[in-house]
Amino acid sequence: MLQVVCASANPDKVAEIQQLLDGVVTLLARPVDVPDVVEDADTLAGNARLKAAAIVAATGLPAVADDTGLFVDALDGRPGVHTARYAGKGCSYADNRTKMLDELNGMKQRGAQFVTVAIVMWPDGTELVAEGVCSGQIVSNERGDVGFGYDAIFAPNEADGLTFAEMAPTVKNGISHRGRAFAALLSALEHR
Repeated sequence: MLQVVCASANPDKVAEIQQLLDGVVTLLARPVDVPDVVEDADTLAGNARLKAAAIVAATGLPAVADDTGLFVDALDGRPGVHTARYAGKGCSYADNRTKMLDELNGMKQRGAQFVTVAIVMWPDGTELVAEGVCSGQIVSNERGDVGFGYDAIFAPNEADGLTFAEMAPTVKNGISHRGRAFAALLSALEHR
């Protein structure tokens, strides 16, 4: 089984990636002495690539990284690549959700797309890249208590109005942007 070092230090994201890769790839923890990578690329793929390259350089092992953006139609695609820091540097998940709900208050158009780009990079510089997209709506009030990030305010089109935070993790992983990106990545790894 391929062993890869996870570039993420976010425990919520690491747990989700572990579930998605379980049984196919052995996910190794990011070394604690590796500093956070400055995500200053202007694309999700660029930020994922920066994170993967930093882990490969630090460990000499293959690395897996991803970056996710929430693109809201009524906000002209914002927050996009700035999704994690939407409410400002050092903001919490709740801060981000509150800012989004405040900006969309009273708006009828609430369409949005979550996009994840996942990358496996090897020490020789080769890489596999996959993308997953999940379209849905930003609901008007937080619902559910499972998951993290924007899960309590994002209802995928395939979920009959449920938010990600109202779904069991296995159900969410079957339709989510991250689930789709990692399924495509695993398929590419199997054909490599």
